[in-house]
Amino acid sequence: MKNLILIFAIVLLASCKQEKIGYVDNVKLMDEYQQKIDVESKFKVKADALARTRDSISQAFQIEAQAFQTKAQKMSQSKAQEEYAAMQQRGQMIGQQLQQQDQQLQMEGQTEMDSIVSKVKEEIKAYGKTNGYSYILGGGDGGSVLYGTEANDLTDEIVKLLNDKYKK
Repeated sequence: MKNLILIFAIVLLASCKQEKIGYVDNVKLMDEYQQKIDVESKFKVKADALARTRDSISQAFQIEAQAFQTKAQKMSQSKAQEEYAAMQQRGQMIGQQLQQQDQQLQMEGQTEMDSIVSKVKEEIKAYGKTNGYSYILGGGDGGSVLYGTEANDLTDEIVKLLNDKYKK
């Protein structure tokens, strides 16, 4: 009987191996990941250029509208209404084109950010496998880690790993 209890205790201890758990602060990781920073900068430049284009087109259209108002006073009412309708239609087309360009830029940015997030997840998974982690949890805003010791925080290591790989 003593042997049976001893064997049971040994089996129980052997099956209770310690799980290795770490966590990553998702917000800090993404804020410090150079590829994400570069993508954001690239899209900010594109968004600024689009805003400048939008402003210059709007300004040119306003000048044209003011010139039309002056010209319309000398036209017959029906002719002025006809040209006003054409100008209004052109303004709507310009607005739609600019909106499409905005949406296209947003979609491109979202696609690149989704790709970065997928890449980060894969790197964290590979890091976990390589370093013998049973679990790596996500922390930060909206994460699942409410508390973790600094010893279990893998954020800086993974940021360094990602940035080193990105530099290559």
